[in-house]
Amino acid sequence: MEVTLRDGTIMSIEPYVHSDFTDIQKLNEVEGWHTLSRNCRKTRIAWENSTIAFIVRAQHNEIVGFIRGHTDTAVSLFICELLIDKRYRGLGIGTTLLQYVHDMYPDTRVELLATSGSQTYYENLGYRPFYGFRKTYQE
Repeated sequence: MEVTLRDGTIMSIEPYVHSDFTDIQKLNEVEGWHTLSRNCRKTRIAWENSTIAFIVRAQHNEIVGFIRGHTDTAVSLFICELLIDKRYRGLGIGTTLLQYVHDMYPDTRVELLATSGSQTYYENLGYRPFYGFRKTYQE
């Protein structure tokens, strides 16, 4: 699906395919998401098994953002990762991706985890904070 950004640039939202993985990992590394970028096998498995998995491609074929998550299609739509290349932030790509996946499953509620640095971004989009927990198997 083609989208026109705030500055008039046209980009496309595309379903994730296996060949996108290297570029996704580059974005993860630049962002400092080392748990993802340094655990390639697990991160690839996560992408291959996600019900929500889309990339944003610029006109010059570069992947400049992505969204990954899961949904039961009826109640919950959980966003695991939303990342936009720093050079392209502020153009509406993240907002467009969130709306795009929520439009696919309009009966669901969107749930996501956010860093303290992105809290204001989500609140400005109308998301409200909620309380949650996290635990790894080893903990």
